[in-house]
Amino acid sequence: MTKPTVLFVCVHNAGRSQMAAGFLQSLAGDRIEVLSAGSEPKDQINPVAVSAMAEAGIDIANNTPKLLTVDAVKESDVVITMGCGDACPIFPGKRYEDWELDDPAGQDAATVRRIRDDIRDRVEKLIDELTA
Repeated sequence: MTKPTVLFVCVHNAGRSQMAAGFLQSLAGDRIEVLSAGSEPKDQINPVAVSAMAEAGIDIANNTPKLLTVDAVKESDVVITMGCGDACPIFPGKRYEDWELDDPAGQDAATVRRIRDDIRDRVEKLIDELTA
């Protein structure tokens, strides 16, 4: 089996999708290809998300929000959206999931930690499913 590619999509690609991509890269290593993008990317990663991930031992400080492209969706085997609604193009034969997660933008550190921990749990389950 070829290495699966997972695309995480949220509106700004500055919090949830960046944290999910960070966990997947860290926990899956080279077993899974990881992409992230946003329908309306911000100019930088949410600093509270960067801090929360650093507490978990994962550095996302140098990541840059990226614009969601049709090609990114085409390249992916699994597309996980996080509150971006209908902004993500749908292609037959792909696995789509919508993770309902609070947006960490403007939230305090305790709230962002809770979102981070929820994302980690979901990413661990995803790794188990994709590498079984």
